[in-house]
Amino acid sequence: MLTRLLKIGCEWHSRSFSKLRCVSAFILLVLCSASSAFCAASLTTSLDRDTITLGESATLSLTFVGTDPQGALNLPAIPNLQVVHAGQSSQFNFAPGQTASSVTHNYTVTPQQVGDFTIPALAIDLGGQRLTSQPLKLKVLQPGAPPADAAALAEQQAFLRLVVPKAEVYVGEVFTVELQLYVRQGVQNIAGFNLTAVPADGFTVGKSVQGQQRQAQVGNVLWTVVPFTHALTAVRAGALALGPITATVVVELPSANRRRDRFFDPFNFFGGGEQRQIPLATETKAVQSLPLPKENAPPNFNGSVGTFTMDVSVGPTNVAAGDPITIKVQLSGRGAIELLNLPDQPGWRDFKTYPATAKPAETADPLGLQGTKMFEQVVVPQNAEIKSLPPVSFSFFDSEQKQYRTLTSPEVKLVVRPGGSTVAPTIVGLKPAGQDNPPPAQDIVHIKPRLGAVAQIQPPLVHQPWFLALQSVPVLVWLAAFVWRKRTEMLANNPRLRRQRQVAQVIRAGLEELRRQAAGNKSDEFFATLVRLLQEQLGERLDLPASAITEAVIEERLKPRGMPEATLAVLHELFQSCNVARYAPVRSSQELSALVPKLETTLRELQSLKT
Repeated sequence: MLTRLLKIGCEWHSRSFSKLRCVSAFILLVLCSASSAFCAASLTTSLDRDTITLGESATLSLTFVGTDPQGALNLPAIPNLQVVHAGQSSQFNFAPGQTASSVTHNYTVTPQQVGDFTIPALAIDLGGQRLTSQPLKLKVLQPGAPPADAAALAEQQAFLRLVVPKAEVYVGEVFTVELQLYVRQGVQNIAGFNLTAVPADGFTVGKSVQGQQRQAQVGNVLWTVVPFTHALTAVRAGALALGPITATVVVELPSANRRRDRFFDPFNFFGGGEQRQIPLATETKAVQSLPLPKENAPPNFNGSVGTFTMDVSVGPTNVAAGDPITIKVQLSGRGAIELLNLPDQPGWRDFKTYPATAKPAETADPLGLQGTKMFEQVVVPQNAEIKSLPPVSFSFFDSEQKQYRTLTSPEVKLVVRPGGSTVAPTIVGLKPAGQDNPPPAQDIVHIKPRLGAVAQIQPPLVHQPWFLALQSVPVLVWLAAFVWRKRTEMLANNPRLRRQRQVAQVIRAGLEELRRQAAGNKSDEFFATLVRLLQEQLGERLDLPASAITEAVIEERLKPRGMPEATLAVLHELFQSCNVARYAPVRSSQELSALVPKLETTLRELQSLKT
């Protein structure tokens, strides 16, 4: 169309204007077309996906044509959606008759709960122009529970379930919930289970313990259930929500065309299945947290909730006024053992009391919900009129019986003597007969007139050879520790050397294992160990993962490094022997033993290869 207009314009201008004016008209026409293309600015928004599951993220793209907002925009807040700027990209298009430039800003949208969300229309003022966009819909599905229909269940490889045994708890009560990971039978491997969010507003999350795996059938599918038990404590009253708990797990799925072979399995030698990261989420569980009743609350109640027993010992019980008496109190039971405290005893008014000291709690289960805590408190009787120690009492709220309980020890009888120092009695002696005036006692000893027996003085220790040798022991110990520390730091800073030593240990142990397997005519295990040793040695020399080593590295990496042809031929032979064993696994013990010297020679030549 532009060429036709130019032709008509040139014919018209040729009648009255020169050729120079025709060219000027053409340039003006092109500039006007380009100017009209650049002046048209617009804004479009899009989502890469409009349906995701909880735990996944979608990408929101804002594309500006003909203008540039110069940096990230402050988007309006959307409840339960986290929007984070992820970068920008530019594009410039030039075509006959039109020219356009665009800038795209990408945002990561992460939902916090299940439901339907609406990203509102945007209105932005740029360069005196008002740009608007259309609203977008985003649907977030719940991946936690298994689907109701069998077809949807067949597509899942794993899902997460939250089991809360109690719908009502009391403030301060410790209870357990179980997070169950269901993995479909047939999944090759499970790794990287990671909790991404544990919404537990109103709870304190305690320890977590992984339980014993079990099998369960959901629908017509058999699943492996991995339970995780968590300890929770309600810290406020009211209607509380637990979840949805989100997590991710990496599963390894068998390859679709992988042959099921007992010996030559790609998963064992060269790696094989498809690894997939699966987002998981549980449903939300409602828990009613009840406040502790105010009626019939004991005066010395200090907030302990659970079921407990008490054992008290007192000693000594025969003391003088002002002497200390130690009281040992042992609290045992189920509850928040670490948070237990001994309350004040109002009946000890005639005693001077010191603050109680507590020993670390001894728990009897991995979650720390059941155990024993020991307290010691020192009291001092103030007068001799005290005849007994009043009972020790401890109050708690029994969440099972839903009532307060007070444990009381028996009264302990005491014998308290008056305090103060005792004056020693005076003993009067009788004079011997006939001695009215006995000689006075000799209070000064006379100087010794004779030296007496003389003994030879031993030379000082500093002149003793054994003493000097003994002083070198700390120096030698320090030098040994210094050398060991330097060697440890050298291994930590040199991963190649560390791997070389680890592989050397694996080779030594593997060769012994090969000889035992050859003697026992265990063909499958023999070739599995042989390939593993080749992978470990080649991987260490070539600085590659052992699982990535195949027969192809012989031509791709060893041959360019100048490896002798004889060694390369032996390597080919060993790999071919493993491949042949896949189809003909039965071999005699002599044939297997004959391969061991070849492998040892090849491994020594590989160790001499320069890296």
